Amino acid sequence: MAKKTTGKTQTELPGVGSGAITEYEADLWKMADSLRGNMDAAEYKHVVLGLIFLKYVSDAFEEMHGQLREEPNADPEDRDEYTAVNIFWVPAEARWSRLRSHARMPDIGEVVDKAMDAVERANPVLKDVLPKDYARPALSQRRLGQLVDQISNIRVGDSESRSKDVLGRVYEYFLAQFAGAEGRKGGEFYTPRCIVRLLVEMLEPYNGRVYDPCCGSSGMFVQSVEFIRAHANGNDGAVTADISVYGQESNHTTWRLAKMNLAIRGINGQILHGDTFHDDRHPDLKADYILANPPFNVSDWGGKMLAGDMRWKYGLPPKGNANFAWLQHMIHHLAPRGAARVVLANGSMSSQQAGEGEIRKNMIEADVVDCMVALPGQLFYSTQIPACLWFLARDRSNGQFRDRRGEVLFIDARRLGVMRTRTHRELTDEEITRITDTYHAWRDQPYAGDYTDVPGFCKIASLEEIRKHSYVLTPGRYVGVPPQEEDDEPFEEKMARLTSLWFEQQSAASDLDERILANLKRLRFQ
Repeated sequence: MAKKTTGKTQTELPGVGSGAITEYEADLWKMADSLRGNMDAAEYKHVVLGLIFLKYVSDAFEEMHGQLREEPNADPEDRDEYTAVNIFWVPAEARWSRLRSHARMPDIGEVVDKAMDAVERANPVLKDVLPKDYARPALSQRRLGQLVDQISNIRVGDSESRSKDVLGRVYEYFLAQFAGAEGRKGGEFYTPRCIVRLLVEMLEPYNGRVYDPCCGSSGMFVQSVEFIRAHANGNDGAVTADISVYGQESNHTTWRLAKMNLAIRGINGQILHGDTFHDDRHPDLKADYILANPPFNVSDWGGKMLAGDMRWKYGLPPKGNANFAWLQHMIHHLAPRGAARVVLANGSMSSQQAGEGEIRKNMIEADVVDCMVALPGQLFYSTQIPACLWFLARDRSNGQFRDRRGEVLFIDARRLGVMRTRTHRELTDEEITRITDTYHAWRDQPYAGDYTDVPGFCKIASLEEIRKHSYVLTPGRYVGVPPQEEDDEPFEEKMARLTSLWFEQQSAASDLDERILANLKRLRFQ
């Protein structure tokens, strides 16, 4: 059906067709953040993201509603017309036009709460997902009304915007900005996009069951589906999104973010709420792919109550650190030919405390460790310490890829990344491709090229070599140092050049000191 617009003209997105949406996202963020006032970012993100989600479902509904009004024998109030094309049904009391008409009224919070409740009741998949506390006294109704007015002027849910994933990209940008604003707490719900993309590109989850036991806001699942769609577009549609999504999140408000994040992209998944260690909501799942960024070094995970758990195949995890509990939980949930990609703190590669060294040894001897990647620092919002990637596989024999038993690939990426802000680093597209291609070449994947050890970056280590290093898996121990650039300048010439440079700098320093002293005297400080 041809697209028809209804109501007031709304803001177009510059450059979204080519992916140049950053400026628009930034402007939208500034607008929303300017209305935050003194509200904590952890609270405010649910206010903003909930409203944007409601605008999205209303945009999609209103566009379809307008089209149905123009069609003979069509009923624009027939719910089945919408659900048949995967558009959420929006009851009359929840439509954005009603919210906009109440934006300047003192009961706007109550109107929004009722709208959220109505959308949940009309769409069971959203049950208990949407925020419904907009009428609380702590939230300024004037600022809320202003936010509704601002969001009214953007389009995020019509067919054109959906085809370009405008809301998905705005939503992800907002999650990243809130994570930065919240600092350490922000890392609990958001994994930086460059890390997620690196994991997904290396894993290549084309089809099967994808599991994340600590899924945060579901970024791993979103990137997995985006990866499949991107490769489908690049291969004349030959690749289809044939994956099933399973996740669990212990924080209830973060679980709600996860459900909304998937819903706006039309991804169906079994995302359940609960403590993964003590209430495993997918006890019988055997996943083909696991992607996870569990919280680092959790000390209060209740390990003493799980001493006899069947998941601890390689050793009892220490009660004061959950790192090896996470790793073993994931191995337990892998299918016979399954693979996992896990982000953990650097200490997990070398710690010998409380039996961790023995567990790591047992995992290596069982041949489930496939690759280790050391990451640069400052990639995460939750911590400034560097992290690492664990690549695990249940079966590394000659199957889909070459037989890799008895060896581990080490990649040292600590020197990579560019600083985007004073405190935050990102891996570039080229760096992600370099790491990914290295891993795929080592596995002897088609079109990946030939693998070669690169001093200072990557090396294949045998099990015997790892034993000599006491089962420590820090890549720096194996890859060595990068080759030094040859200096062919003769010593006498170099010393003469450097001496001359030093005298020039000393002279410039003296001139600067004299100017500073003169200024101090003029200001009567000397």
